[in-house]
Amino acid sequence: MSSSAQNGMHDRLDRLAEDLTRAFEETGCSVERSCGEVTLVVPAEQLSDVALRLRDGEQFGFEELIDVCGVDYSSYGQSEWQTDSAPNSGFGRGVTPLGELESMESNRFAAVYHLLSISQNTRLRLRVFVDTEQPIVASVVPVWQSADWFEREAFDLYGILFDGHPDLRRILTDYGFIGHPFRKDFPLIGQVEMRYDPNLKRVIYEPVSIDPRTLVPRVTRDDNRYLDVDSAMQDASDA
Repeated sequence: MSSSAQNGMHDRLDRLAEDLTRAFEETGCSVERSCGEVTLVVPAEQLSDVALRLRDGEQFGFEELIDVCGVDYSSYGQSEWQTDSAPNSGFGRGVTPLGELESMESNRFAAVYHLLSISQNTRLRLRVFVDTEQPIVASVVPVWQSADWFEREAFDLYGILFDGHPDLRRILTDYGFIGHPFRKDFPLIGQVEMRYDPNLKRVIYEPVSIDPRTLVPRVTRDDNRYLDVDSAMQDASDA
């Protein structure tokens, strides 16, 4: 990306962050800037009103919702891997098992929305934290119809409920599935396994018989993929 293009994008993000702060600061929203992106953190009870204003406001014009996903922030920042380099042989193993995940009092689950404004050529992320015990937030299907299947996916995988959704049911897991597989307290090996029983001549379900193990190495590397984009663009503009 050329220096002029970087400066133009940086200016658009600056204006967007300023407009968001002026428009929504009184509603309890906060604006975050990192990695060349803008995030608006919205209180759950304000989501419907904020979504409408983001879609219809002339200075925003976010006419498209391109994704909705859930996030489980339990054990955020922790890891069973403690290495900064890859081994020359063998497998990297988990060296410090986390054990049982501690239940967070608040801000464990969040619904995250990605918006696109074609007219303004800008993107925006909305983050809405929901109650840990009863993760419920208003559906944005009345604002953006494309949220329909995305919200069903977040419900299926994370157990986040979207109040007012026209058809909130599982979309990826099988009929009768118990639990929400993307929650961090859901075992990676699952809860049950299935096999064909030649005597009964049918498929049967049984408790999982394998032990969970950490076998895949994860290496933390410092390179240009993880540079602070905002700082990089600022340096380019100063040059």
